[in-house]
Amino acid sequence: MVEPVTLKVASARMLTDAVRELVFEAGGGAALAGFTPGAHVRFLLAEGERCYSLVDFDAGAAPDGAAQYRFAVQLEKDGGGGSRFMHGLMPGDQVQALAPHNDFPLAPGKPALLIAGGIGVTPVISMAAALRQAGTPFRFHYAARTEAAMAYRSEIEAAFGELASLHFDDQPDTALDLGRLLAEAAADEHIYVCGPKGLIEAVKSRAEADGIAADRVHFELFTSAAGQSGDTAFEVELKSSGQVFTVPPGRSIIDVLEEGGVDLVHDCRRGDCGICQTDIIEGIADHRDVVLSESEKAEGKVMQICVSRAKSARLVLDL
Repeated sequence: MVEPVTLKVASARMLTDAVRELVFEAGGGAALAGFTPGAHVRFLLAEGERCYSLVDFDAGAAPDGAAQYRFAVQLEKDGGGGSRFMHGLMPGDQVQALAPHNDFPLAPGKPALLIAGGIGVTPVISMAAALRQAGTPFRFHYAARTEAAMAYRSEIEAAFGELASLHFDDQPDTALDLGRLLAEAAADEHIYVCGPKGLIEAVKSRAEADGIAADRVHFELFTSAAGQSGDTAFEVELKSSGQVFTVPPGRSIIDVLEEGGVDLVHDCRRGDCGICQTDIIEGIADHRDVVLSESEKAEGKVMQICVSRAKSARLVLDL
């Protein structure tokens, strides 16, 4: 079992009305575990586990050690309480967390198109800094609702200059043109997108339509799965044991199965890493992930059990 570490808040400040930056150091004053661009840290809170991506403008956190961890946390007023807890932390406060983990790594030496939406910019900043330091060509596009809602705007402009293009939803002349960006992608350019589900799905759909290979499109969903109006309970049967579990609204298949003593392999719990993908033996899934293509969802053979639910009364899963 991976042992958690103690992180102590070194500093905190508001970046926007809704986004707070938190800088942590090791609780005992020792060096922290290193990380690579795109990595996140899993915080162990009373409200449950919460993952936040590391921000590194300097590409100075060597994989073998770091002096501090920096995060930007957006307050989710209708969320499960994790962001409210993080916004309440003050310098000197301590929390438990796991060492950095990366489900969103850069392809070494490959030119990159970086696309960020809202608070999804945090891992993308680290990627841009690493690419700049390595001398690898990249394009950095960052979209937010308004100028006031854009976290790290001045820092990004200072660090990346003309390599960063900023887009604001309330200013049509700055609109993010995904069609043009992907049409201009070089044959060896990799595409990285982080932000809301709609942005990720739009990039994936456009890339597929343009014939861009799926292994050149990388993504990370920056919001946790949310329930939908009309969600109802359904049953999950495990093929191996015949056990049947009821999954109520507001809880995931993973939540219910683990509570019932089933050992599962998973990570992000947002529907973007694919680690919890499970074969469907019977039933119809209600797909809510960003991993599967539209054709894979229509085929109905697999599902991501961290976020997806059921359209049928029962699912029989290969577990």
